[in-house]
Amino acid sequence: MEVAQVIDLGREALWIAVLVAAPLLGTALAVGLLIGVFQAATSIQEMTLSFIPKLGVMVVALVIFGGWQIAVMVDFFRRIFERIPMLFM
Repeated sequence: MEVAQVIDLGREALWIAVLVAAPLLGTALAVGLLIGVFQAATSIQEMTLSFIPKLGVMVVALVIFGGWQIAVMVDFFRRIFERIPMLFM
């Protein structure tokens, strides 16, 4: 396996990680921002007020995007396993 192939594989793996994590992190960021604005407007400084809604929204996002995330990861690993025979040529 050449250096260029290793770099390409690493770049692709990082991109897949970003794609899979983006829906969950994006929803957590949006909900955290909304709750932070609400806390600043009402002067409520309760830690669980930001944690529990973010957890709930992330579960909903996982239910919505979970099938797509699994499909992306399965496709990536399938391509990885297809490359294995070419490593020893």
